Amino acid sequence: MRQTVKEIVAIGIGGAIGTSFRFLLNTWTLTTGYPYGTLIENIVGSFLLGFLTSWFLVIVPKEWLKKGLGVGLCGGFTTMSTLAADSVLLYSHHPFSSLIYVAASLFGGIGFALLGYLLASKIATRRKREVAGS
Repeated sequence: MRQTVKEIVAIGIGGAIGTSFRFLLNTWTLTTGYPYGTLIENIVGSFLLGFLTSWFLVIVPKEWLKKGLGVGLCGGFTTMSTLAADSVLLYSHHPFSSLIYVAASLFGGIGFALLGYLLASKIATRRKREVAGS
């Protein structure tokens, strides 16, 4: 699949914004001793990607915007590698807390992705009907 320059630039800009937000959130929560930043990033990012996925099925945007928000912003904001590293580090000191963290990340991420998907489906479908009725 051929990537256009506009798509690559959109992914880069989205990624820069997403990683910047991730950095700020991790810096803000760093002193807690628990990986709240990564947990919040992955749950919020899952919600956002679920929302965008559903929205884009109803309201079809330009391909560069879809990739910039999905691959760039959400991909830059969420982090599987930090989740894995945080889980191992937490497990070495607090095994039970690590299991809670992994479960909260997994079920919270999937649950919030579904919530975002369903919410966007309802909003986008209503919006599409309103626009069609105008």
